[in-house]
Amino acid sequence: QVQLAESGGGLVQAGGSLRLSCAASGRTFSMYAMGWFRQAPGKEREFVAAISPSGSSTYYADSVKGRFTISRDNAKKTVYLQMNSLKPEDTAIYYCAAAPRFLLVAVRSYDYWGQGTQVTVSS
Repeated sequence: QVQLAESGGGLVQAGGSLRLSCAASGRTFSMYAMGWFRQAPGKEREFVAAISPSGSSTYYADSVKGRFTISRDNAKKTVYLQMNSLKPEDTAIYYCAAAPRFLLVAVRSYDYWGQGTQVTVSS
């Protein structure tokens, strides 16, 4: 069992940066691949980035590649999403999630979810 809690969201101007954190509880955090998803108003939840259990491999959606960086600290049971060069279209609720395997991009493939944190990018 893994419980997840996101933080770090907020309001930022276009071109700015934010760093999201996702703190996990449970002894098995290091066994899970972790992902970040986002959901904008009126849209489906979409994949943003994923990281392998060890942190050695990452994968990104094309829309954020080169701007966002996912990382994790297994000792702290925390996964991060560094977001740079933010655009108004990045505005959404951002969720972290845990999956049994890496390179999963479907929402249904993730077993555990946080409550989300709002990111708003003004133009």
